[in-house]
Amino acid sequence: MNMAFTAPARFAGLTVTPSAHARFRRQFTPFATLSTPPTTSSSSRETVDWVKATASFFEGDNRPIMLFDGVCNLCNGGVKFVRDNDSTRRIRYEALQSEAGKNLLRRSGRAPDDISSVVLVEKDRSYVKSEAVLKIMEYINLPFPQLAFFLQFVPLFIRDFAYDNVANNRYALFGRSDSCEI
Repeated sequence: MNMAFTAPARFAGLTVTPSAHARFRRQFTPFATLSTPPTTSSSSRETVDWVKATASFFEGDNRPIMLFDGVCNLCNGGVKFVRDNDSTRRIRYEALQSEAGKNLLRRSGRAPDDISSVVLVEKDRSYVKSEAVLKIMEYINLPFPQLAFFLQFVPLFIRDFAYDNVANNRYALFGRSDSCEI
């Protein structure tokens, strides 16, 4: 049984069709493939290939980029935690509010003003919400890769439900700062 999902018009060309095997296989899969959302120009509607437009981020450095809310105290604390536990410096960081962050969000098939989730952008794919957190855990020191392995068996809808509840209340629970501290 195959199911097809077609994204809204702003994600034109993004179609996800999971096979029966893929639904039961518990590997990290990207939330969205790298897409090319349309933009408008003054004369006509044109399409920007955000993968090509942001390719320079991965030319000299293939390390993934963690996008985070730069004014969220929880997010800044999360970045500090990852940085402290990433002894080999395998991850780079960029605030979602920066121009680079906005372009990488577009590359990931998300709106440039969407600061609702942490995003991990690799050269060929992107991860959001709980998938991004688990993927980040794979890059940092022990015991986090092992913990990520076990957490991947928790169904995605449960992980994302927990993630969304924290993310939606992060300013009320942890506060916000006037600028990015990283």
